[in-house]
Amino acid sequence: MKLSVVLTLSLVAFATSAEVTEEDGVYVLTTGNFDDFIKENPFVLVEFYAPWCGHCKALTPEYIKAAKTLKEDESTVKLAKVDATVEGDVASKFGVRGYPTIKFFRDGGEPVDYAAGRQAADIVNWLKKKTGPPAQELKSTDDAKAFVEKEDVVVIGFFKDLEGEAAVAFTKAAAGIDDIPIAVTSDDAVFKEYKMDKDGIILLKKFDEGRNDFDGESTSEAITKFVRDNQLPLVVEFTQESAQKIFGGEVKNHILLFLKKESGEETIDKFKAAAGDFKGKVLFIYLDTDNEENGRITEFFGLKEEEIPAVRLIQLTEDMAKYKPESTDLDTETIRKFVQDFMDGKLKVHLMSEEIADDWDAKPVKILVGKNFKEVALDKSKAVFVEFYAPWCGHCKQLSPIWDELAEKFADKDDIVVAKMDSTANEIEEVKVQSFPTLKYFPKDSDEVIDYNGERTLEAMTKFLESGGKEGAGATEEEDVDDDDDEGEDEDLPRDEL
Repeated sequence: MKLSVVLTLSLVAFATSAEVTEEDGVYVLTTGNFDDFIKENPFVLVEFYAPWCGHCKALTPEYIKAAKTLKEDESTVKLAKVDATVEGDVASKFGVRGYPTIKFFRDGGEPVDYAAGRQAADIVNWLKKKTGPPAQELKSTDDAKAFVEKEDVVVIGFFKDLEGEAAVAFTKAAAGIDDIPIAVTSDDAVFKEYKMDKDGIILLKKFDEGRNDFDGESTSEAITKFVRDNQLPLVVEFTQESAQKIFGGEVKNHILLFLKKESGEETIDKFKAAAGDFKGKVLFIYLDTDNEENGRITEFFGLKEEEIPAVRLIQLTEDMAKYKPESTDLDTETIRKFVQDFMDGKLKVHLMSEEIADDWDAKPVKILVGKNFKEVALDKSKAVFVEFYAPWCGHCKQLSPIWDELAEKFADKDDIVVAKMDSTANEIEEVKVQSFPTLKYFPKDSDEVIDYNGERTLEAMTKFLESGGKEGAGATEEEDVDDDDDEGEDEDLPRDEL
């Protein structure tokens, strides 16, 4: 009898732990049902989210739409979600350190990170590549027309011999392109329909010139470059939807036009007229400054309301070099010359600086700007400790009162300076700031620059200064934070928001 009761209770417990609810086509996973669900389904995409996360909220409708599309296509892929703030054990198990984190599980094995855009089409296309052939085979004109109509951008490879060298290179390239539907055909009728009299590759798109024909060498690298160079419009509007495609592309030189979209159509047309000359070399992007979401980016370039419309050029290297045109004219020829001068290496990096305030040294914490940084921080007769901050940074706000106390403590030391600089409005050659706050120490009688990564307490930083930067610098574990979460580590520059 007792054994029967135990078995019954065990079965009930098992059933309860394995139960999975569904919300709008997305499965809700918990610590109790996660492992079983992953084992029972061959393909599962899991979003680890936080209810308060803005990026997660923006993803929700697209995630639901993707789940619906997959269900309509009778796909075996399941979309699921985990509230990482509640199911901490599961989130920790898979190294979730920012939101949303999206991982793909195949046959219950180790997951891979999702690496495409956050629109429904991006999600579906990425999953199809991961779970099916790299290129869909088109066996009739009806297949081809349905394939082309479904998306804004598609790629089709035409090969009489699908096992030939060129077709193999095409398939290899297709396997590495997750965000665009790709197909292949050997059907004579499809060749005729798309006016292909020999093997080749075309990219079809519902904007600009509508079609691009590949004429390069049949290597996977050349084919991939062809697709990347032609998949975006000549001029791209920056939105949360387009960001992944903009920053995930091969082109790392971006010219940005800041304007009020509602009244800027003529300016956009002039901008676009210059873009064709630099296709595959410089990406032309415009931002609507009436959109509040673009405020951080406008601030990052130091643009004031009265300066808009304006253009800036950025090189997405580690240093994120920025360039400013000499002229404020926005006609096609001026823009074309500005970009060409950049390509020819004729431009100097533009470094922003505020004006030096009259009372910059009136308080214990000295206020540095680009124009007085060298004079103060590189003065070898003094030891200078500088905080590089952003006004919107929550971590910087937390540090502010402690930084003031630190400056007060050393206010009577003529050879020690505690200072700060707003790095959203000032840039210098000597220091490249990647996150906020960044703390750097410039020792007395030395050209050395010491990074401070220790505890941000009055005691720890006092010890560091008293030792001349030799004790207490410490090291902190870096974490990726994908939201405005003040519980995480330092806040990055908006390099993924441009």
